[in-house]
Amino acid sequence: MPKKLLFAPSILSADFASLGKQIKEVEDAGADWIHVDIMDGHFVPNMSMGRKALEACKQISTLPKDVHLMVEAPEKFIEWYAESGA
Repeated sequence: MPKKLLFAPSILSADFASLGKQIKEVEDAGADWIHVDIMDGHFVPNMSMGRKALEACKQISTLPKDVHLMVEAPEKFIEWYAESGA
């Protein structure tokens, strides 16, 4: 039996002035999760959002948030981001 593929669009390229609208659009298109990239500038350039953006996503959508922690010592942030909606 084939596994179901999950669709998890990233909000990294979203228009943040229209974040709620764009998240609703991907939900309506069948997204399973919302992907959130968290970067601290150590491994990759810091071109992402942080806890506030994740909290906003939590208020906008009930879809699970797939959070990619590209940070040094991610274990320090797991509980913090989980509380914020990851």
